[in-house]
Amino acid sequence: MKAAEPATSDQAGALRQRAAEARLRDIRMVHGAGMGHVGGELSAMDILVTLYFGGVLRYDPADPSDPERDRFVLSKGHSAAALYTTLAMAGYFDTAELDSWLAPLSRLNGHPDRNKVPGVETNTGPLGHGFPVAVGIALSGQMDGSERRTFVLTGDGELQEGSMWEAAMAAGHFGLERLVCIVDRNRLQQGDRTETTMGLDPLPAKFAAFGWAVRETDGHDVAALLDTFAALPFEAGRPNCVIANTTKGRGVSFIEDRKEWHHRVPTDEEYARAVAELEGGQA
Repeated sequence: MKAAEPATSDQAGALRQRAAEARLRDIRMVHGAGMGHVGGELSAMDILVTLYFGGVLRYDPADPSDPERDRFVLSKGHSAAALYTTLAMAGYFDTAELDSWLAPLSRLNGHPDRNKVPGVETNTGPLGHGFPVAVGIALSGQMDGSERRTFVLTGDGELQEGSMWEAAMAAGHFGLERLVCIVDRNRLQQGDRTETTMGLDPLPAKFAAFGWAVRETDGHDVAALLDTFAALPFEAGRPNCVIANTTKGRGVSFIEDRKEWHHRVPTDEEYARAVAELEGGQA
């Protein structure tokens, strides 16, 4: 089982390279299938890569059911391609299978399915469901007296769901200090900006009011992410919230911070441009 290690500059460089590779794989999947949520996938990629390849999560692809593994839940389940890319690169299944994304009979469907894909902890897709499940997983670990941790990645638009705040209240009440909620704070959702649709700011104060220990960080700075995760738990007896400030579509200039790329697929010309940018190291 992999354990956390101190961050180094070499490690940060390696993580940036992995993130660039993961972005290339992701946009290839979306372009090939003609479907996907590339904007939110690219915004979350540095977070996923840091968790899986930065020594943060304890996991073993050869034993995905190890009872003492850390759990990761992708609450923003529409970003499934980003999770599949990360899991394949981590060794849960062959990366060649990524090309079957959304094909008939492929197990890599539009939302993660724990019954089909090793490494997926719970089925997600309907927004507002994964976070409450993660709270229940963390509570079960606390009741078991286990050292395992539960990480959950949410979208910021997803925080408009009432179930999210019911779960946040429960986590604070039970003092789930081995629970880590990471908010992909790209400030865009389907159709418009989050603050236009339903304002979330001041988001740190909202989580703090529910009993959480909160830190903000740059969600694209892998060194900053490593430092943040190394400080867990932030406070004894409190669940942990990491607000990761990100840019939707990170790494591709014409996709970045554009609401229309929530669910848009690149044309052949756009795909070629995106690949050129990503291979040029602009991520």
